[in-house]
Amino acid sequence: MSEELSQDLIVTRGDGVVEVTFNRPERRNAFTRAMYAELRELCADLQHDEGVRALVLRGAGGKAFAAGNEISDFVDTDAVGYENWIRELLEALFALPQVTIAAVDGVCVGGGLAVATHCDLRIATPGSRFGYPIARTLGNALSASIVYRCAAVFGESLTREMLLTSRLVDADRAYSVGALLAVTADLDTEVASVLDGLRVASGVTLRTTKAQLLDRARVAEASPRDDEARLREVYTGPDFAEGVRAFLAKEKPAFR
Repeated sequence: MSEELSQDLIVTRGDGVVEVTFNRPERRNAFTRAMYAELRELCADLQHDEGVRALVLRGAGGKAFAAGNEISDFVDTDAVGYENWIRELLEALFALPQVTIAAVDGVCVGGGLAVATHCDLRIATPGSRFGYPIARTLGNALSASIVYRCAAVFGESLTREMLLTSRLVDADRAYSVGALLAVTADLDTEVASVLDGLRVASGVTLRTTKAQLLDRARVAEASPRDDEARLREVYTGPDFAEGVRAFLAKEKPAFR
């Protein structure tokens, strides 16, 4: 087993499995631009790697899978362009031929939830929570395709609740709607059990099934043509400016 280390991302390879650990526990593993870039590069490498059967994503520290994005990365940048770049990564993750597993231990919100919903399977510990509380924190909006993917995993009613009320969904409720494969206090054992099954499964069946579901999702979850213009209006508007200001100042935003 070999291990590749970067400051914020740990990639471990062995026995047909690649495991990625988001390694910023002091920031609840919030994604930076550099982390997204590394994950994007890894997805490009895995796209044609027939020796890898599965990709496992997890967060370090036991408190979070990932708590959104590093907000400072949105300062002095084209926020919509950055969102589109992230969306392209999510699409690449979703299109991987390998089975992808999000092993969630703790908070899984914002960008973390976007990554988890673009995985094939999700397994979580009992204390894990999921959501998009952006209406109370940043005053931004998600790309339509990310909203649609969340609705495909959690259902439309729960997706509306997440986004409109900013409430987080606990693991038991997520499991009850089929968003989670399992809820377990022994996350490593459950993940290992799933991986054991994947190692002896037909690769043809797995790849073909994933391709079929990808075709369906591309039709059902495509963003409308005016989505970028809608997002640009949000990201250049007063609420997002106030959300970023308040977040960096560690204050509560005062939206209009």
